[in-house]
Amino acid sequence: MELGTVLSINVGKLQKMQHGSKEIITGINKAAVRKFPIALARLGLEGDAQGDLVFHGGEDKAVCVYSAEHFPFWSERWQRPVEAGAFGENFTVSQLTEGDLCIGDILRVGEAIVQVSQPRQPCYKLGMKHGLPQLAVEVQETGYTGFYLRVLKEGSVQEGDKLLLQERHPAGITVTEANRVMHKDKKDLAGIRSLLAVPELAVSWQQQLSKRQGALRTDG
Repeated sequence: MELGTVLSINVGKLQKMQHGSKEIITGINKAAVRKFPIALARLGLEGDAQGDLVFHGGEDKAVCVYSAEHFPFWSERWQRPVEAGAFGENFTVSQLTEGDLCIGDILRVGEAIVQVSQPRQPCYKLGMKHGLPQLAVEVQETGYTGFYLRVLKEGSVQEGDKLLLQERHPAGITVTEANRVMHKDKKDLAGIRSLLAVPELAVSWQQQLSKRQGALRTDG
């Protein structure tokens, strides 16, 4: 089943950027790849880098995906054009959004097999990139977060590849629903339990939600 198309593949090298009085290292500035195919391995795309490996990258966050369907919203809000890579994403995709994919869904992209692992949780560097300090919060509030993929089978990918659904996860918890539980209805114990019952959920999310579940039980 075809869900969407990869409009652009974007990678970035580590760069120094000024954040207030501090100098930070980041890979948030992505540029579109022009030479294809490009290798997709367990830890991400060839030529891509992350500045903070505690919160970015790793097998659960090998590929960051963002939907171009959200670009008109942000373009109107910012009063300027939005281009592929604007959200620091590796894959800019068409058609599908957070409501179309579930945690644990398995997809084929080019030669690679990938799996949805978690929604994207943007950090302050996204706001820094655009000169909009509140952007990370706004992204969470809208639910237009994007999501991460882990790589189950390495292979080459290229612009124009289709995202083909190979297996829908039986739990059926969409990225939108995961965002709701994490960011909006934070005391929804039933929602937390449902997410924690999905072993394919990224480890970092399992840890955050397990801690919250314990705190809610104690408070209750």
